[in-house]
Amino acid sequence: MCWFNQANAASGMAVNDECKLKFLELKSKRNYRFITYKIVDQQVIVDKIGGHDETYEDFTNSLPADECRYAVFDFDFTTDENCQKSKIFFIAWSPDTSKVRMKMVYASSKDRFKRELDGIQVELQATDPSEMSFDIIKSRAL
Repeated sequence: MCWFNQANAASGMAVNDECKLKFLELKSKRNYRFITYKIVDQQVIVDKIGGHDETYEDFTNSLPADECRYAVFDFDFTTDENCQKSKIFFIAWSPDTSKVRMKMVYASSKDRFKRELDGIQVELQATDPSEMSFDIIKSRAL
């Protein structure tokens, strides 16, 4: 019964308007490199924003080692044909060391939250940094 109540609560997760606003700025104005989001009191809120000059390493270092997060990352890359491109990644960060209850809350509300962010091109789930290495990101972008 306990699990049922948590799943019910998670499905009614509210999304703070700032989450969508900041994502739209990242997508259209390209003034951020990444945004991390966290769930606080049954609501998804903006956690951290990385400026356009921040790197992928800055982004991965901003994720807590023992807490779940949602994140979007604007990945710039050059194709084999030497074309500059960009893809917006949605990353569900759920480290093995985070609390089981929080993993369940993040997992059960991920799809609803992701639907709020129109323009996600690649989705990735990671439980440790090796699952979202720069090489993996680059291979998923191409």
